[in-house]
Amino acid sequence: MTHATIPVIALVGRPNVGKSTLFNRLSKSSKALVDATPGVTRDRHYERVVWEESAFLLVDTGGIETGRLDDTITGLIQEQTRQAIEEASVIVFMMDGREGLTAEDHRVVDLLRRAGKPLHYLVNKIDTPQMEAQLLPAFYELGVAPLWAVSASHGYGLADFMAALTAGLPRPENGEEVPPDTIAIAMIGRPNVGKSSLANRLLGEERMMVSDIPGTTREAVDALLEREGRRYLLIDTAGIRRKGRVTEKLEKFSVMRALKALERCDIALVLIDAEEGITDQDTKVIGYAMEQGRACLILVNKWDLIRQDTKRQKQIMDDVERLTGFVGFAPVVPVSALTGYGVKRLFPLVEKLYDQYSREFATGRLNRVLQAAVQAHPPAVHQGRRIKLYYITQVATKPPTFVIFANDPKGVHFSYQRFLLNRFRTDLGLEMSPVRLILKERQRR
Repeated sequence: MTHATIPVIALVGRPNVGKSTLFNRLSKSSKALVDATPGVTRDRHYERVVWEESAFLLVDTGGIETGRLDDTITGLIQEQTRQAIEEASVIVFMMDGREGLTAEDHRVVDLLRRAGKPLHYLVNKIDTPQMEAQLLPAFYELGVAPLWAVSASHGYGLADFMAALTAGLPRPENGEEVPPDTIAIAMIGRPNVGKSSLANRLLGEERMMVSDIPGTTREAVDALLEREGRRYLLIDTAGIRRKGRVTEKLEKFSVMRALKALERCDIALVLIDAEEGITDQDTKVIGYAMEQGRACLILVNKWDLIRQDTKRQKQIMDDVERLTGFVGFAPVVPVSALTGYGVKRLFPLVEKLYDQYSREFATGRLNRVLQAAVQAHPPAVHQGRRIKLYYITQVATKPPTFVIFANDPKGVHFSYQRFLLNRFRTDLGLEMSPVRLILKERQRR
């Protein structure tokens, strides 16, 4: 099999030209905060988008302004945008059709051209053919073509633009050919938590460059490992780095490479620094893995640094358990990549986790579990209507994904869905794997 890297599309442009609005429309989400105040989008936002038959990673960036580097926050926003440009496969530059062409647009176009990436030019906030005829000609002064007149708010012109964009997307970059039944494992986490050291420990050789300088691993590095008849693909990633220590509330971190690795892996080993303890960034990293539907092992690395401090050990493990409650099924393992402590436990855990993550179940067994759950705890009545859960079927693995057909899916309370998930985990032996549950309305004949 071949593990492919998904193309990355970065939305860039001056502040308040509509990047976040377009991001929300294409990703069918409201993750990006939309506000008329310049600088609202302070972190990059990422979403996997499938358009027609093309898949790509969409990145929303803060506004880029070539002449403003004095303000700390503005400088950090621009640094994040430049990083997105550097790591993107394709750049979409957005301008404001109603404000018209500005000197700043000229400077940004010059900057983007030097990036040497495929580049598309959008003139946003054009809602009708009449507005296009009136407002678009001024932008031809840039000397670029084609110019796409669109409305991120209302969808005008987007279908034609997306057809052209996806037709020109680079093919996914393929890594080396990997034998079938290989378990792909990505090591992700903040810089300097010991990802490369752990990879070397698992490989039993100095295969990856190790340094205590954050950011040493610039690209994801793959290594094939065969152990006791099972093959593994180890993916060592660049650290998810933090920017702007002077403004802790505006932590900046690069996650694009880690997200690419998550696209390619089955299991994510999320490393946490035992000396520093779990941080907000660590929980965000785990959240990204969960959004991608990846199985997780949470590794508290550098355990050797606190091996004599049992009070500190308990505090760290309690903190990890408390802050990762949203993935309470993910095993937490203290390890030391330096000394090898706890590392021998990882491969048996990976095997067990992968088995659960890729397991398939007969429909009859699933429906017996569902029937027993409903009998033990029937769903609540919703708006005077009794909720009926008719049957369940499995539609995917990695992670196990189940569809339950009901008479009123929207009436099933999230707490009852959580009850069902926990019941399936227990009865099906999926205590360590993520599980997805989808409720659908049964079509009447």
